[in-house]
Amino acid sequence: MSFSTPIALCGPLRQPRQMLAEQSYAGHTSIHDDAMAEKLGFRAGPIEGPTHFSQFVPLLAEAWGRDWFERGSFSCHFLNMVVEGESVRAFVEPPAPGATRTRCWAEKADGTPVLEASATLGAQPTLLAERLGQLRPPGPLVILQDLRVGQRGVRDEPVTMGASQHMGALYPFSLADKLGKITENSPWYASGEGGNPWGRAIVPLEMVSVLAEYTNGQAGFVVKQPVVGLFADLEIRMVDGPLFVDEPYLIRREIVALAESKRTESYWVRSQIFDASGSTCKAEVLLNHAVLKASYEGYEAARAAR
Repeated sequence: MSFSTPIALCGPLRQPRQMLAEQSYAGHTSIHDDAMAEKLGFRAGPIEGPTHFSQFVPLLAEAWGRDWFERGSFSCHFLNMVVEGESVRAFVEPPAPGATRTRCWAEKADGTPVLEASATLGAQPTLLAERLGQLRPPGPLVILQDLRVGQRGVRDEPVTMGASQHMGALYPFSLADKLGKITENSPWYASGEGGNPWGRAIVPLEMVSVLAEYTNGQAGFVVKQPVVGLFADLEIRMVDGPLFVDEPYLIRREIVALAESKRTESYWVRSQIFDASGSTCKAEVLLNHAVLKASYEGYEAARAAR
């Protein structure tokens, strides 16, 4: 008997925790602060988007097993913000036998979409690769006028994530703090025990962006300040994964696109995470940094003068 009924893997409703209320950069608080969010027209400080990635990991591990951790990619466009206290559920279309791409999404308890995504294995086209291909050239940029497509970070950035290491003003917590609040925990994140096939603690998917952004101030990408930004799109891809806790890495960055919308200017950065020798790429992070035009004083006058 055959049916055409669409079926999806889904996890339980979870209430992700806010851990960026004290985030700061360029001398001011971020959109994750309630007062700042309300000033910009949002009802409260949102939870950081990558927090939702953890809800997909058990579903994708069920679909692809060890391969998911070693060469999987999660490529996501954020649709609606989530504030602490709201419930979210993750969905994954079961990939057909041998398939290396599938569709993922997340919804609030009332059905409001939170994000859309693709999950892939290996060097497959992703949702964000498609979105990049559809971008139109921006008009005259104000906040990002000093940035150029193809611009690279000024140096290799050494980075490590220790279990108790405070991750700085951008991420005012440690991995240990995160594991106390993460929606889907695993012994693999804390040790090489519990059947961990690599014998070492691995960095959770949602913390890969924390590792990648930890030293981003060293890249030399000049963004006019003060402004408030947010993550609009994020892709995390394992090339030779997973990444390990306490392992030294080098990060190399490149701006791959500039764009704008009615409310934002944005720059897309690809950060490649190499081993300590800089010879082997272990993972890549593609991030659309969107900065809110309304957060830059005198934006319209500055735009008119360009």
